[in-house]
Amino acid sequence: MSRMFRRLLFLTFIFGSILLTSENSVLRAQANPDWHRPFPAFKIAGNLYYVGTADLAVYLINTPQGNILINSDFAEDVPLIHKSIEGLGFKYGDTKILLISHAHSDHDEGVGLIKGETGARLMVMDADAPAVESTTPGRPGAHVDRLLHDGDTVELGGSRLTAYLTPGHTKGCTTWTMQVHEGARTLNAVIIGSPNVNPGYVLVGNKDYPQIAQDYVKTFKVLKGLPCDLFLGAHGAYFGMKAKYEKAKAGEANPLIDPEGYKAYVSEREATFEKEWKRQQQNPGSPAP
Repeated sequence: MSRMFRRLLFLTFIFGSILLTSENSVLRAQANPDWHRPFPAFKIAGNLYYVGTADLAVYLINTPQGNILINSDFAEDVPLIHKSIEGLGFKYGDTKILLISHAHSDHDEGVGLIKGETGARLMVMDADAPAVESTTPGRPGAHVDRLLHDGDTVELGGSRLTAYLTPGHTKGCTTWTMQVHEGARTLNAVIIGSPNVNPGYVLVGNKDYPQIAQDYVKTFKVLKGLPCDLFLGAHGAYFGMKAKYEKAKAGEANPLIDPEGYKAYVSEREATFEKEWKRQQQNPGSPAP
């Protein structure tokens, strides 16, 4: 093979990769325009803040020893997150710990970038760590500094988060809980990883994830057992974030304090899962629509 021909093949590969990346970016925006739409950063309660996009949730916990950040969104969203943190009066560079809800690109693609810019330690549930460290296209390829296990705690500056393994959506999907002090009240915050069965998911006869349905069953059991005052999640749509933000702006008492909304959401998601599981049991090999 001549040198010129090898060079031509190389340039063709590079051009194709650039084109594919561009097409993927367009498809992401078409999937949900709120994914990359800026949204005002705001205080949730105590030292817990929202610094994500109009749907892809990112949470900041500010402490005297620095910041904890949950999720990165896509790499292209990191500058928006940076701006949101600084707009609240905090320093992006003070981010000491970086966590994720689960290893899907809309929540973790930017972790390597944030880690590189801030020096934060990346902590991930063990079952999702290989996907986070993967260098395949669309994956972060970021080194995980600490492997987490079900029930582990993450602490910084007087704030403590607990990692609950809520698998199914991914093998290491993580629901985070913490207590937030708002005035004289202590509020239980729950940030749901994801209880959703995505299109294409196979719940019956899944060779790559044989126990996926049983993992979803475990997840709903865990979620139903968690005390919740502040209902939050990996996507703003889970907890009606945009509508609740408008209510708060209008002067309504903190609408994110919504224990009944949390219970209703978990119940509805469980019923949806069970319906799809039953359908797939009756139609083996038919993935979720």
